Amino acid sequence: MSTLILFLPPRDRLRAQGQAMPAAPADPQAQVTGREYAYVLSANGRQVSAEGRLALAALPRAEQIVLVPADSDLAWHRVQLPKVSRARLPAALAGLMEEELLDDPEHLLFALDAQASGGEQAWVAVCPRAWLAEHLAALDAAHLFVDRVAPLSWPGQPRGHFQQLADEGRFELLWADTDGVSSLSLSGSWGRARFTSELVQNASWSATAEAVEAAEHWLGSPVPMQSRAQRALQALEGSWNLRQFELAPRTRGLRAVRQLYRGVMHKSWAPVRWGLAGLVAVQLLGLNLWAWQQNRELDQLRNAVDGVLRSTHPQVRAVLDAPLQMQRETETLRAQAGRAGVQDLEALLSAAATAWPPDRSPVDALSFETGKLTLSAQGWGEAQIANFRQQLQSEGWQLEVSDGRMTLRRAKPSERKQP
Repeated sequence: MSTLILFLPPRDRLRAQGQAMPAAPADPQAQVTGREYAYVLSANGRQVSAEGRLALAALPRAEQIVLVPADSDLAWHRVQLPKVSRARLPAALAGLMEEELLDDPEHLLFALDAQASGGEQAWVAVCPRAWLAEHLAALDAAHLFVDRVAPLSWPGQPRGHFQQLADEGRFELLWADTDGVSSLSLSGSWGRARFTSELVQNASWSATAEAVEAAEHWLGSPVPMQSRAQRALQALEGSWNLRQFELAPRTRGLRAVRQLYRGVMHKSWAPVRWGLAGLVAVQLLGLNLWAWQQNRELDQLRNAVDGVLRSTHPQVRAVLDAPLQMQRETETLRAQAGRAGVQDLEALLSAAATAWPPDRSPVDALSFETGKLTLSAQGWGEAQIANFRQQLQSEGWQLEVSDGRMTLRRAKPSERKQP
C-alpha cells in the first residue's frame, strides 16, 4: 500500500528579546495552503520511493497519507486515566492536567495510545489544536485526506536520535524511554552523565548524516546513520495516532471503505490475513477433492451402465448414449417378439378401458399416433373428466383436454403423481 508522509513545519515560537516577530498574515488558512511540505513517498511502507519538497497542489497521491509533526511541537504527560466515556475523556484530561500545561486546555489537543484504557497509567500526547486543524483543513481542501498523524518519537523502549537543529550549527539528542521524550544538548557534560554504559548498549541509536560525527564523538561508540525519511517510515510501525476526538477523521461512504481496507492491510493484521488466505486455500483444495471424487463416482456409474449395455446387447459396438441405446435395442427385441409396448395402440386402449367411466357409452371417435391416443370429449362433464384423469394418473398416464378432445399419453417420470 503506497504511503505519503508529510512533515509539518515546526510552529513559529516567540523570538529572543530584540528580534522582530514575523508579520501575521491576514488569512492564516491561505498561509497554510500556500506552504510547501517536505514529503516522503513509499510504495510499500518500508522503502523510500521518492522524497523532496513540493507545494500543496503538486504533492503526489497515495493510498494512505500520514502527517508527521516535529518532535518539538509535542508534549508528553503521564496521568492516571479516569474511568469515563470516550466523549467525556478530553474534558477529564484537561481537568487533570491543567496545572501541568503551559496553555489553556481548550486550545490543546489530547491524544492517547490505542491500547490505553480507563483506570490505568497512560501517556498523553499534547499539541495545539488550532495549528493542527489548520493543516488538516488545508489538506482536505486539496483532496489529500490525512488518515493518521504519527509522532516521530514516543515513550517506550530506550532509543536516541541525533540531529542538527534547523538554521543552527548546534546538534541535539532526541531521547525517548519509559520516562517520556526529551531533547538534550550535546554541549556540556550534564546530558552525557545520564547515560551509563549499560544504557548505551541496550538503547537503539541513530543519527542524521550531518550529525553522525558529532554523535559518535559524544557517545563514544559508532552510531548508524538514519535519514529523516527512514525515521518517518519507522514511525509508521508505532500505534500512535494523534488525530483523535475533535480532529478524528470523518469516514463515510467510499472513504469509510478505504479506511477499513487500510486498517486490514496494516502489518498488525498480517496473521489474520494469512489465516484467512490459508482457510480459503484449504476450502478450495477440499472443493477440488470433493469434485474429483464425485467425477470418479460418475465415471464408475457410466462404466457400469455401459457394461450392462454390452453384456445385454453385444451387437452394439459403439456406446454413445447407453440408456437411449438400451431402450432402442429393447424396443427392437419387443417388436420382433410381437409384443405390444407402452407406445402402441393396444397399451393406450387398455389404459383408457381400465379407467373408462361405467356410465359412459363407448367412444364415438378416436385417432392414434405413436405414443398418443386422442378421444372425443363431447358430452363429458367436468366431474367425469376429473375422475377419468385421476384414474389414469394412478396408472402412470397423462390426460390433456383441449377443444373438445382428450389426449392420452404415457406420463414422463417427472410428471407422474407420487403416491
